[in-house]
Amino acid sequence: MMHVLTDTGVPTVRPTLSTEQMRSLYRQESEDLRKRTTRHGLWVAVFSYIAYSGTDYLFIPDVASNTIAGRLIVGITALCVLELLLRLKVSADALDLWAALSVLAGYVVWLVTANMTGALDAFSYYMAFGAIFMMSVNLFFSFRFPLALASSATNLTIFIGALYLFEPMLLLHKLILGAFCISCFIFTSYVNLQLNRERYKVFLNAYEARLQQEAADERGKALLELSHTDSLTGLENRRAIDQQLRLHWQDWQGRSQCFSVLLVDVDFFKRYNDFYGHQEGDRCLIAVSQRLADIAASHGAVIGRYGGEEFILILRIDDADQSIRLAEDLCSAVHAMAWPHTCRRDGTSVVTVSVGVSNTRVQTKQLEKIIHEADRALYAAKENGRNCVKVFNPEDPRHGDESENIAAILRIALEQRLVSLVYQPVRNVQTGALDGAEALMRMKMPDGTAIMPGAFIPVAERTGAIIELGRWAIRTVCKEMLATNKVKVASVNVSPSELKMPGFSTYVAATLAEYGLVGTRLAFEITEGVELDVDTDVVRCISELKRLGVQIWLDDFGTGFAGLSWLRMIEFDTVKIDRSFLHDCETERGRRMMRDIISLLRHRGLRILVEGVETEEHETLMRQYGIDQIQGYHVGRPEPARRFGNLGWLPSPAAAGLSSA
Repeated sequence: MMHVLTDTGVPTVRPTLSTEQMRSLYRQESEDLRKRTTRHGLWVAVFSYIAYSGTDYLFIPDVASNTIAGRLIVGITALCVLELLLRLKVSADALDLWAALSVLAGYVVWLVTANMTGALDAFSYYMAFGAIFMMSVNLFFSFRFPLALASSATNLTIFIGALYLFEPMLLLHKLILGAFCISCFIFTSYVNLQLNRERYKVFLNAYEARLQQEAADERGKALLELSHTDSLTGLENRRAIDQQLRLHWQDWQGRSQCFSVLLVDVDFFKRYNDFYGHQEGDRCLIAVSQRLADIAASHGAVIGRYGGEEFILILRIDDADQSIRLAEDLCSAVHAMAWPHTCRRDGTSVVTVSVGVSNTRVQTKQLEKIIHEADRALYAAKENGRNCVKVFNPEDPRHGDESENIAAILRIALEQRLVSLVYQPVRNVQTGALDGAEALMRMKMPDGTAIMPGAFIPVAERTGAIIELGRWAIRTVCKEMLATNKVKVASVNVSPSELKMPGFSTYVAATLAEYGLVGTRLAFEITEGVELDVDTDVVRCISELKRLGVQIWLDDFGTGFAGLSWLRMIEFDTVKIDRSFLHDCETERGRRMMRDIISLLRHRGLRILVEGVETEEHETLMRQYGIDQIQGYHVGRPEPARRFGNLGWLPSPAAAGLSSA
């Protein structure tokens, strides 16, 4: 079975080197190590060689002064020449040759001077020490086998020759010493051969590990680039732009470095898509994005695709005129492309863009605020006829924030029953069975006009109303869905404020007890895109909830910037992959990204739920990828609790076919 990561586009098989090339690479990479080993070995050998002067005094005292002088001369000369060669940066082979010659010279000098002794009987036994020189060649150094063999053989030849010429020794004694020396030669040469083979094996293993690490690094870089790049336009995607925004925000907070946010929207793009088709729509977006990127680069701005036909630019500024010039250049450049858009009804026959601009100012206290202001300015540009630039002006009544109105409504929302819950089903991919439902909050104005969650949820967070709304939602879910056994599991979105609020887990425990429910039937969803500091209060609260059996899900995985950190610090039961990754599966690059995310989550042992399943093809693809659960309009649209039980949940046709098979 092929691992999903093999499909990221990064080569996993490196060009194979020949045996000769590997040997050459081994020699190159072991050069410095061999030099250090030879230097260390020769210093140890010389120290031992001179230290053995004591045995000369003990066994052949009449010539000890000569042997010791010889030892000192050979040892000091060997080390001086060694250090000189190192300074001259000769090759490791040349250094090894000098070390081998030094050992042979040490043996010859000692043998010649010691042979002058009158203590012939002692010397006849003392000669056996010549085997030590042979052993040192093979064991003190990391000589290549041919050099070690040649040096040992030369040492052996000298020893045998000395035995033959030493007349006072009995033939039997000579044969015994000769056999001993030959045995040492065979043994130490074999050990040297095996050590050289082991060194080469270690190199091969290290080389393979290095290649694997390099491949992993390359794949990591490719995956990171893929996760930060919009698959259609090649610009930075929303995740990457979120990081850029936070970097600019940090500079604004720390060094008062002003910046502007520009939101760019392609005018009447839905009409363009409907008239020309999605393929032409993609071509149009690619062309527009390239032109916008060129202009952004000329101004030193960061650009990314913010979603659909909307782009975002971030520009460091010294004065507001810089952002206005950039915005005007963007509009002019796209208009100058003269890309046909004949289905418009505003008298313009080419593709144009509208731009909303917001600049940081002293009153800017939240990053989300500047984005919201740019969006308000963009809305004003569209109201002004499109193909124009609007800069957010806090003094302009048309740019006034509606949050005050929403905040006032939130204060009476529960009392006036202006909030309600709808439930979107969650289906098991393999069986088609209904596994659970997600609770979604809805709110309306007193006159019945709906307020989008994206409008009232942030206000509820800021004003603290989310605490009361959240507790109401938990209680309502337990009452409407769990106590009535409409679903096995129901999930509720929780905010950072709720998790940090003292007594939150106690309230959950009391609510579960009130309705006689076990904690495993309730799940809390934490949205990755929400800014959440995983501090001790949050971790403690989540731990308490886990002890109650409550499931913890990570929502919208992939849309924020802290998902991997959360996976490391929090034990989630389910991870919900954001719908954007599924919809990007129309391209091969998008499918690779989806498989990589699935592989990551599988290795963590997490249950995977994919959002945004809108077609039978989506469901089939998720079954092929081994996804656990799905959610989306293909599975079921959000419905009130009173209608949820009458929907007749049956396995999907595809799942039913699998079951019958």
